[in-house]
Amino acid sequence: MPEGDTVWLAAKRMHQALAGATLRRGELRVPQLAATDLAGRTVREVVPRGKHMLIRLDDGWTLRTHYRMDGSWHVYRPGAKWRGGPAFAVRAILATDEWECVGYRLHDMAFVPTEHEDQLVGHLGPDVLGPDWDLDEALRRMRARPDEEVGVAVLDQRNLCGPGNLYKVESLFLTGVHPWARVTDVDDRLEPLVTRARTLMLANRDHPEQSTTGDMRRGFDHWVYGRKGKPCRRCGTPILQGDQGPELQERVTYWCPNCQAARSPIDPAARTGEQGRPRPLATPG
Repeated sequence: MPEGDTVWLAAKRMHQALAGATLRRGELRVPQLAATDLAGRTVREVVPRGKHMLIRLDDGWTLRTHYRMDGSWHVYRPGAKWRGGPAFAVRAILATDEWECVGYRLHDMAFVPTEHEDQLVGHLGPDVLGPDWDLDEALRRMRARPDEEVGVAVLDQRNLCGPGNLYKVESLFLTGVHPWARVTDVDDRLEPLVTRARTLMLANRDHPEQSTTGDMRRGFDHWVYGRKGKPCRRCGTPILQGDQGPELQERVTYWCPNCQAARSPIDPAARTGEQGRPRPLATPG
């Protein structure tokens, strides 16, 4: 799933292409919006909200898109070949005289009055890359569910919006926190954990590459993400992999069992990478 910095960069580029321009073509190729024609409307601005993109029009309406697992927006000059995938994967076309913005595999779109945007994104926590960022509020929301696994809490967009699985596992590693530890068991590390995730995303938001090590070379750009079985860059211990999160929203998680040793008992499956979803030994509450 694309991270919040990917959406931030896409929104920046689309704002540069569309803001202030009138659409000569505005097609939405999803059943619920297929009859909506945006041609003739003027784009006021394109802004990100976590992993959501809000395309605001000057007539008081907003098109919200979400990438989900595999969506993307591409920006082309008129006449250029579209390269985002097969034609049947195109879900939206927003074109002006100078640019063509093409949305591929956008599984989640909505068109609402701008004043009602909160119906779509009002549940989200502070945006890590947004003007509303509030560290104290993000921490308050995480601490409100003290028995939640910290790896799940970081990904919960109701706590803070923007971070995805990449920044979750990398920030957990860099702060020495075990993914399956409870929020309450690592309370003193929550602030540096969230701050680290934001720092990494800020460092990457202006370019498509996502390096958390400072090295842009492929294979050297991450500490633990995608490195199952490879030696930890700090201690040499093999990196482990497991699935974490609610059954329908599981994310592949990577961690170093030495650098991220748990403070409290953790299910052996979380330490050894055995099959199954790791769970704390003791039942919270």
